[in-house]
Amino acid sequence: MIPSYDLNKIKFATNEATFKRAVGLYESGRVTEVEGLGGYYSAFVLGTEPYRVSVSARNYKHGHCTCYLGQKDTVCKHMVALAIYAVMDGRPLSDKDKWLNNEVKCSGRRDALSQDELAAVKKSITESMKYIKSYSGPSRTWFANQNSLREGCNRLSEIVSDLPFNKQAAGILVKLLLRLDKKLCVGGVDDSNGIVWPFMRDVVQMLIGYSQIDPKCIEAFKPLRGIGITSFGWEEPLVRILDEKQK
Repeated sequence: MIPSYDLNKIKFATNEATFKRAVGLYESGRVTEVEGLGGYYSAFVLGTEPYRVSVSARNYKHGHCTCYLGQKDTVCKHMVALAIYAVMDGRPLSDKDKWLNNEVKCSGRRDALSQDELAAVKKSITESMKYIKSYSGPSRTWFANQNSLREGCNRLSEIVSDLPFNKQAAGILVKLLLRLDKKLCVGGVDDSNGIVWPFMRDVVQMLIGYSQIDPKCIEAFKPLRGIGITSFGWEEPLVRILDEKQK
């Protein structure tokens, strides 16, 4: 039986604290007696006591655990640890596998992306944008929609945090902001829970940092001039920097 999800799905769709605790359980060998049957994985996960745990092979958030949280239908670290085992089959995790970045950070790199790297980045951004979905359904599906927004932003955070700071990367980030803004303004994305906008704000701050380190990055801000009404006016500090340079 092969699960429908992979490690990235688990990592980006799980909150940071739960994921890190689950990694600890997996790496310390506490996921035991794993079996796959009838579309579910089951195991005993050793916590403060042995917990009986099951997760679906289609969606790791569907399952059960006999721990306190599991009995309240909350996805717990024991369920996530079993899901990790399902996709890794006991193999060791690399440092990158365990690294969960929910924040936008500058990589410190200065090198230009090769054509293959650029294509890979664009593809990854497009795949991540699929999680930034519109919402028009009943209230009972709202939380699932917000979880999807969070997963999309988590995926995007890892991508942009690995970019070098140069004009090429600045152009990628500006285009990303414009795509996100379109989703917020006319794409039906409900960001009332404040998930997409804080990510955009952090990307803007990253671009401001780019402009201070390498003034050539400011040229990438030109598409922002005269774009009309945007969500929250996020482009204004970047346009001011562009105007100051051209005085």
